[in-house]
Amino acid sequence: MLDAIEVIRTLNADNSRKVPSDAPTAFIKKRWVKLVFSGEGIDRRYYELCALSELKNSLRSGDMWVEGSRQFKDFDEYLVPADTFNILRKAGTLPLDINIDCDQYLHDRLGLLEQQLTTVNSMAQANDLPDAVINESGLKITQQDTVVPIAAKLFIEQTAMCLPHIKITDLLMEVDAWTGFSRQFTHLKIGDMAKDTSLLLTAILADAINLGLTKMAESCPGTTYAKLSWLQAWHIRDETYSAALAELVNAQLRHPFAQNWGDGTSSSSDGQRFKAGNQGESTGHVNPKYGTEPGRMFYTHISDQYAPFNIKVINVGIRDSTYVLDGLLYHESDLRIEEHYTDTAGFTDHVFGLMHLLGFRFAPRIRDLGETKLYVPKKPTDYPALEKLIGGRLNINHLRSHWDDILRLTTSIKQGTVTKSELYKYIFYLKIC
Repeated sequence: MLDAIEVIRTLNADNSRKVPSDAPTAFIKKRWVKLVFSGEGIDRRYYELCALSELKNSLRSGDMWVEGSRQFKDFDEYLVPADTFNILRKAGTLPLDINIDCDQYLHDRLGLLEQQLTTVNSMAQANDLPDAVINESGLKITQQDTVVPIAAKLFIEQTAMCLPHIKITDLLMEVDAWTGFSRQFTHLKIGDMAKDTSLLLTAILADAINLGLTKMAESCPGTTYAKLSWLQAWHIRDETYSAALAELVNAQLRHPFAQNWGDGTSSSSDGQRFKAGNQGESTGHVNPKYGTEPGRMFYTHISDQYAPFNIKVINVGIRDSTYVLDGLLYHESDLRIEEHYTDTAGFTDHVFGLMHLLGFRFAPRIRDLGETKLYVPKKPTDYPALEKLIGGRLNINHLRSHWDDILRLTTSIKQGTVTKSELYKYIFYLKIC
């Protein structure tokens, strides 16, 4: 590829149209052959287009990189330096929740897997699986009943009617008095808090309800667009929002009443799509799931205490699972999440593996579970009742040969050297290229 780029540079410098007969052609894929090669030799135009197209794919997949670039740098630069990783491993201080000795790890995990497979196989043969049946047709799961009883729904409605009707501005001021979250909106340069807390909360509210500063200024006597705009420019930004959100989540975590909902060790995440209209139509991304109607997607992590501890605007063209671990690892609150739930869009094999390596229990809701294949350490025939669900044998030797790479990559994700979403995008481009 690099030789082909050099040939193109030479042709441009010499103002020549004829591509040399010995020009590099190994990079030319089958789909380009009919266009690049003609009866008169190599077509200059298609040769250059092919080279640039393959160069783009190579940059996206990480096969090639650009020195000094932030977007197309060598993927190895995203990871913890090899020397640092080796020092951490020898000292036994890798930030992972597994046994880093490959042989011992595989012995323990494969033993557990074999035990569980044998148990499930026996239960399936005796038709003793809870809420599930495995037969010649595959896996069939019994439909679950609603968890919330009707009486509880009625009580929720009655309780909601008893709540007082208050202004949202008064609520913001009261919550700020409890938690002091407004102190996190510091000045961009000098780090001071905003002098007018009421005006700051007004600018935040304009963001929250998507009203905009102009209409908010018109709705609030004594407030001008200039004042709100100045506060938004100097005090309100992504990092101050994240810090303020952590203050609110921590205050709820410490409140005794929140323990009635959960202890803050479980969470779930899902994406919420907002349609774009009018001027927003020109900037709204197209989602394969929702069709051509433009919109934006917000991916939210929420704890079992109903605290949204991480919210991120995500790329609507990429699977939700890309961002699951980012929210669990890089939030600023005091939550210590141990178990996480998602829907089908939030799970892939990569997420399952990384969740385990990083110490999280993962419990996704998987649609069409019967079509998902298991991979086992022994022959599929050793589990006759599960044979319909088994796709093949585990490649243990492949895992052994890449064990250090797995540990280094997971360590890099834990320490924030590379985020899970960056890693997943790299894998995604590697597949399509």
